[in-house]
Amino acid sequence: MQTVTPAELTTSDGARLRLIDEGPADAPITAVFVHGWTLSKHTWDRVAAGLPAAAGRNVRTLRYDLRGHGGSRPAEPGDATIRRCADDLAELIADRVPEGELVLAGHSMGGMTIMALAEQHPQLFDRVRGLALVATSSGNLAEPSFGLPKPGADVFNAGERALRRYLAGAKGQRVSGASGWLRPGVRWLLFGKRPQSDDVAATASWLAGCHPVNMAGYRESLAAHERAEALSRFDGIPTLIFAGGSDRLTPPDHAEKIAAKLPGAEFYLYPGAGHMLPLERAEELTARLATLL
Repeated sequence: MQTVTPAELTTSDGARLRLIDEGPADAPITAVFVHGWTLSKHTWDRVAAGLPAAAGRNVRTLRYDLRGHGGSRPAEPGDATIRRCADDLAELIADRVPEGELVLAGHSMGGMTIMALAEQHPQLFDRVRGLALVATSSGNLAEPSFGLPKPGADVFNAGERALRRYLAGAKGQRVSGASGWLRPGVRWLLFGKRPQSDDVAATASWLAGCHPVNMAGYRESLAAHERAEALSRFDGIPTLIFAGGSDRLTPPDHAEKIAAKLPGAEFYLYPGAGHMLPLERAEELTARLATLL
């Protein structure tokens, strides 16, 4: 029976995570989607909606907001980390999908969360039938280049560090009450050529709704993220790696490093696309993910 269930998961430490559990509860396989930093579970809406038809079979899909994002409660001090996100993902799977096969798809920090899951909960991967790592990285994110010459990147990174310090001391629950002013920056930083204006607006609204202190905390965790060794747990699992040719946050060389660690993986590069592949190339991602099912 088809069901669409918006709900919450309360984790072992009391955090409440907002989620959408969609599809037959008895489906033989469940696709779990993890979104990126400052974004939302709705990043994956198009892919999740199209996946059952593309796969030609019953598929259950599960997507959720990370702590401090979307409809989920903010993380407590010190808990806005990739490590904590991986523990939350393990608890979500244990609570909602205690049995059956899994496909895990992670975008950006979501992909890093899956790497941390392999590091912290390797036994779960005995049930994983397929993986999709989308516009993500295994490390070296402390000083990104943003596609700029080094002097420009240095200035940009200095400004980003100053913004991080400001956000770390913020008192509000949102980065901003309005998102329109964020759209030009979001357009430049996160999208490739000719994005849909509605996609830029939605992404700006997700960023504006992010918890500011958590946003700063996660950025510190991104800078410390070095999990190339965790990729060895993916050996033998069908894995798809996706990158945008115009991605300023995780340029294609990050995907190439992951692919070098996983020679059996399939690597798809989309020239002209940016960081937001689940929006910019939703149909292509859906078709490729369906092959894992």
